[in-house]
Amino acid sequence: MTRVVLVTGGARGIGLAVAQRFAALGDRVAVTYRSADPPDGLFAVKCDVTSSTDVDEAFKAVEEQLGSPIEVLVSNAGMNKDMLLLRMGEDDFTSVIDANLTAAYRVSKRAAQGMLRARRGRIVLVSSVVGLLGSAGQANYAASKAGMVGFARSLARELGSRSITVNVVAPGPVETDMTAALSEQRRKDLVKIAKKSGEECKVAVRKARHEALDLLTELKEGGDASEDEVDRAKKKAEELVSEAGQSIDQIIATKEKEILAI
Repeated sequence: MTRVVLVTGGARGIGLAVAQRFAALGDRVAVTYRSADPPDGLFAVKCDVTSSTDVDEAFKAVEEQLGSPIEVLVSNAGMNKDMLLLRMGEDDFTSVIDANLTAAYRVSKRAAQGMLRARRGRIVLVSSVVGLLGSAGQANYAASKAGMVGFARSLARELGSRSITVNVVAPGPVETDMTAALSEQRRKDLVKIAKKSGEECKVAVRKARHEALDLLTELKEGGDASEDEVDRAKKKAEELVSEAGQSIDQIIATKEKEILAI
């Protein structure tokens, strides 16, 4: 079944790649754009996501063109104004918050109207690894991306009973126009951040493994599970943890090579 998909900031970079992938899967896809040229092969609507009026008009245009309310929203549009805190003016801070975090609120609220009526929907917010770990010179950007996590968790609790999911993805460094403008040292710094994030994922996986094994031990001692059941569960848990750790290592290694090759 094809779906109506809207990707904000879909004229280039991550947004364009996401939109093209949805289209390749057979979905009816629209994108918003602002300063970049609209992409070929996709229905594109000019929209400034810092304007509620623009957002509402863009949704109306997409719904009219594609024939139904938005079923999948990817909130990707955003910006950055990187500088150290003491050089950062209030507008430098608030404008990034508005374009990244408040814009996610605007488009999610508008999309939720149709999703609630349909009792189904998918909302995906594009955050960043910087929002999870922080980065010197990016206090405004990091705050906007970190805020998406709390926003999404709250929306998921609010909308989940209507079969509407809300998720956040936090990419590491990706070769886009935004990262291309960074210095070589800055790109290397971002790779380090992504690598640190991966290491923290591994720590979390190990912690989960130990907790699972502790629980299995308690079950065994309490007589709530047979020895064979415990052994099978333990073996499966170890296999899953091993696979997860290998996957994380591969992702880190691949992404580091890609970024350093820019």
